[in-house]
Amino acid sequence: MIAKDEVIKIGKLQKPYGIKGEISLVFDKPAYADIDTGFYFLDIDSILVPFLVEEITFITDTNARVKFEDIDSETKAARFVNLYVFLLRKQVSENPHDEKTDWNFFIGYAVFDQHGRDIGKIESVDSATINVLFIVKKADEEYLIPATEDFITEVNDRQKIIHMNLPEGLTDMK
Repeated sequence: MIAKDEVIKIGKLQKPYGIKGEISLVFDKPAYADIDTGFYFLDIDSILVPFLVEEITFITDTNARVKFEDIDSETKAARFVNLYVFLLRKQVSENPHDEKTDWNFFIGYAVFDQHGRDIGKIESVDSATINVLFIVKKADEEYLIPATEDFITEVNDRQKIIHMNLPEGLTDMK
């Protein structure tokens, strides 16, 4: 079974298209649409289920109609409306042609400061404002750490660790 930290959300299914089982897929960003894959994972009741892509037709750089294998009617396709779509992290990291960092890629990574102290694990990313923040949690503690390349000193994708040089006092604030 695939764990949540092995995948990254790349989009969401919308409404069925036509009567042959196609469904609209809206990608979170154009770079995700450019990744050539034969399958996507769908989050069905918190279980990541792989679906083979039979055919995909791009409408725009972030919108496509996808036909999954064994989904052959509008009724069957309607069962998948509003489900999130995922790819394996390694598939996304092998496609670095996107010019802008996708901070969501680092969800699940452990954060260590310049003193080697374990700050916690990145649980989510707050991109509601111009200053994107990592939401880092450890036990009962939660920290908001700016997601900026200026603070990142090293990234270990294999161990899922980010080393950061954080301003003094940043992790003292609650």
